[in-house]
Amino acid sequence: MDITSFSHESIMKGLDSARKESVTKGTGVRVLFSPKRITEQNFNEVCSIYATISEDDFDTVVIIESHPGSAEKKLPMPSFKYLDTQFGRVHANDRLRNDFADEDDDFFINDDAFDENLSLQHQLLMLQSVLNDFSVLSIQITDENSFIIKELAFAIEEILASKNALVVCCCDMEQGKIDELRKVVDSVVSGNMSAVLNYLNSDISKVDGVGTFITGLMVAKKWDLSIEFPAITDVKGKMISPIYGYAALQRQSILN
Repeated sequence: MDITSFSHESIMKGLDSARKESVTKGTGVRVLFSPKRITEQNFNEVCSIYATISEDDFDTVVIIESHPGSAEKKLPMPSFKYLDTQFGRVHANDRLRNDFADEDDDFFINDDAFDENLSLQHQLLMLQSVLNDFSVLSIQITDENSFIIKELAFAIEEILASKNALVVCCCDMEQGKIDELRKVVDSVVSGNMSAVLNYLNSDISKVDGVGTFITGLMVAKKWDLSIEFPAITDVKGKMISPIYGYAALQRQSILN
């Protein structure tokens, strides 16, 4: 059973439980990494990352996901004006969509890769349970070439830097690949971006949505965020996807 079968009450209960254990509230989370499909198996882990944000934290959410080869355009953005879920209507941020379309030739308002199987549908239900009111922008990656990923990351860094926006990156990794996840994150944290791009261009990645994953990491590094993946330090045997995490403003030490 996936999240589209969950009641609003059951999602709120999961979030409330996660908040009791969370130590990140109020630390300035700007990027979330969430599994593409939210199910009974990973619901508690997804709640743990969505519990890091509060109801008035953001007025816009940018949801990024990969669909290699699904459209001719490299970075299509669906043209919908709004989306309806069982929890209500969410409007698209048309102005922000046009900002990206004006940024570079690879951004297009195009519906070729837009279908009902998008992770967007799953993430919206979580977002509607944690945020009071927000608009959404969906960006799809149909070509995970390193040039395209760097272009996307740069546009996000520049356009969203001063905006009250959350970035949600949807991706999965094969179970048991914690060492691979740790290696990639460590490369980003240490600033070894050539290793990260080599990983992106290789055939060794076990990430479903590797372009989305690397985009989120690059943005977090550019914004000087602290990158946290609970799976790296808290491995659980029942875990289906270890890619759930967040990137937040780094805590500053208080000098006496």
